[in-house]
Amino acid sequence: MNYKYLLKNIFVSIICQYNLLIMKELLYLKDDQLKDLIEKLFIGYRETFSDSKKILNKYSIGLAHQKVIHLLSMYKGISISELLKKLKVTKQSLNRVLKDLIKLDIIVFKKDEIDTRIKHVYLNDKGKKIFEEIFLLQKKRIYNALLNSSSEEVINFDNVLKKIING
Repeated sequence: MNYKYLLKNIFVSIICQYNLLIMKELLYLKDDQLKDLIEKLFIGYRETFSDSKKILNKYSIGLAHQKVIHLLSMYKGISISELLKKLKVTKQSLNRVLKDLIKLDIIVFKKDEIDTRIKHVYLNDKGKKIFEEIFLLQKKRIYNALLNSSSEEVINFDNVLKKIING
């Protein structure tokens, strides 16, 4: 009988059982622990977006405008329908925000070359400048948090966030 093989299997079995106990403990989080996590998510969101308030106030815009500006910076030329899907808001809500951004000369529309019913939205130079101002502030907070975390913590945090987002 191969004792090395047997010892290896016993070792793996013990490790698996130990990890299983930890996983079961995590899976059975108490309500108070979940409430605490939700509160931390809320406070993290609040603090990250409160950093940009001065800039938003300078341009007389709010969080809804910031969300649109952020998405337009990430998805250059996004269609109105795709923007609606990403924001999960009504057409009326999005129209109000877009009208404000047009008045402030932050965005431009271009009709689709194939289907002229489709409008694509872009940030113009002023819109890109506002986005960069906001992003610079938010980047500091997030960058500092990531720098003070191990690579494993960053990867695990990112994976958990994806799972929260995807339900």
